Amino acid sequence: MMTSPSDNPKRFYKEAAAEQMPGGWTVALDGRTIKTPARAALCLPSQRLARAVAAEWNEQGESIDLAAMHLTRLANVAIDRTPEVREEMADEMARYCETDLLCHLAESPVELVERQDAYWRPVRDWAGQELDILLVPVEGVIPSPQPDASLEAARQVALEMDDFRLTGALFGCGLFGSALLALAVAEGQLSAADAFEVSRVDEVWQIEQWGEDEEAKQVTEARRKEARALETWMRGLG
Repeated sequence: MMTSPSDNPKRFYKEAAAEQMPGGWTVALDGRTIKTPARAALCLPSQRLARAVAAEWNEQGESIDLAAMHLTRLANVAIDRTPEVREEMADEMARYCETDLLCHLAESPVELVERQDAYWRPVRDWAGQELDILLVPVEGVIPSPQPDASLEAARQVALEMDDFRLTGALFGCGLFGSALLALAVAEGQLSAADAFEVSRVDEVWQIEQWGEDEEAKQVTEARRKEARALETWMRGLG
């Protein structure tokens, strides 16, 4: 069931600000530091990220739209959830590799195939050369088994990330439909905004052929906003 603005909690503070704390940085609302849903301290690894989270709270109106506060939600997951499920998250990264968007090529028309190759092959090549994640492209939507060594390499890359970067990377997997794009963002190879546009090659092709309705535009803009938030998150991690 969809929520309306009236379902959101009322804003109860005047100003949010980044503050230093033992072990990192946090956000205070009128001087009172934020807690996560599990009542842990919202301890962030950098001042830059804390300032970005504070800005997210300052941008709220008379009510607080928690669903749209992507940085705060990522921080809550990174602190409350990720430390407990790192192995499961690494497994999920490998599963995304098994059905990675960048490995599913069109059979036709040739113009679309060429466009996919131009945008997707460089990312596949980079992942193979730099991360040992060499995935096999196929034509059509039916996935082909990927090399076990590549899937294990993806797991290891995920496990080597800290909790905050791993949280962002898994968020990127879902946003892009691609582990390779998410890893390219996490490793600084692509901006999240560019990765999002790369993930839309097929979608943009269809729009060029048939047009786009208003609802689809709104969905795309919401996802683009998530990509901008992910970019802010990754930059905040350094």
